[in-house]
Amino acid sequence: MSADIVSPAKRRRMMQAVRRHGTDIEIAVRRAVTRLGHHSRANAASLPGRPDLSNQRKKWAIFVHGCFWHGHRNCRRTKGGEAGRIPVANKTFWEEKISTNRTRDARKAQELRRLGYRVLTVWECDVKNAVRLERKLTAFFTACTESERRARTKDGAHGKLIPSRRRPVRRDRRS
Repeated sequence: MSADIVSPAKRRRMMQAVRRHGTDIEIAVRRAVTRLGHHSRANAASLPGRPDLSNQRKKWAIFVHGCFWHGHRNCRRTKGGEAGRIPVANKTFWEEKISTNRTRDARKAQELRRLGYRVLTVWECDVKNAVRLERKLTAFFTACTESERRARTKDGAHGKLIPSRRRPVRRDRRS
């Protein structure tokens, strides 16, 4: 095992400073989603995995993952290989932790899909490139709109609309 380059007390303070919600990358994604004209709720506790952004009415959820903490494979930012970047100090702990994070992330995304949600994972390295982030979000929301449109139709191939259950608006007939 290799020795850490900082003292245990300093390492502890550094790890405690890592936030769970309201990170810079999460806020950047939230702003990009709003700029594209979509409304979202942050960290909805009623949904599996508490997605970073979600819209329950339109049934979409976005997870914003840090490349290191969630083991982004072959990421340029963390310079990790197939397994992501694993610290040398306490290697077995970190391998297990990141593997557990990946497994949990996949399970929570699958639970949301079973509930009928469209799920997108945005990686920290995607947020660093604003053009790539906007392209990824636009493609996601376009696909969401298409699937929503198909869900509103009775027969997706013919585009016949399901009759509305809303009552017609009564208008006064004044002559």
